[in-house]
Amino acid sequence: MTDDSPLILLASEIGWQCPWYQIRQDHLRLPDGSERIYNVVDKCDAVWILPVTAAGDVVLIRSYRPTVRAWCYELPAGGIEEGQTPLQAAQVELKEEVGGVATDWRFLMKVSTSNGLTNEYGHIFLATGVTLGEPHHEPLEFLTIHPTPPDQALAMARAGEIDDALSVMALLLAADRLS
Repeated sequence: MTDDSPLILLASEIGWQCPWYQIRQDHLRLPDGSERIYNVVDKCDAVWILPVTAAGDVVLIRSYRPTVRAWCYELPAGGIEEGQTPLQAAQVELKEEVGGVATDWRFLMKVSTSNGLTNEYGHIFLATGVTLGEPHHEPLEFLTIHPTPPDQALAMARAGEIDDALSVMALLLAADRLS
């Protein structure tokens, strides 16, 4: 809690964990003196990459997401491993998910991914001059690669056909650079 927080942190414990995240239970005292438990999905920061090929196509992926039980269009993304910078993580994820290598990288934004639920921040990058190669997917990654004209990718984002919030944000944030 920050110095100006209306809450007092009494204790914090891990209620559950797996290799990708944990549930932290914060025991809090509220301004009225009552106490409550607030659950937080505690996870490492992640990266989202907006890859643009030398030909100008945006590289989307279509990934099966067990969380929503659906195939979803999105941008390559992944967690930042301990010891990695956000840029290093972005370069690794681009290579793993689409076999991509970029000639230029630009940091666009750092944003909270869901500040009512998790402490994760997303680092959004624009990668240009991308060449595609052989991807190296993790066992639970089921995805296909879709180079897409920028106008079509932006239309998909605006129409809700891309429903991953940070993928939509990255596309709209960089829209002027894609035209």
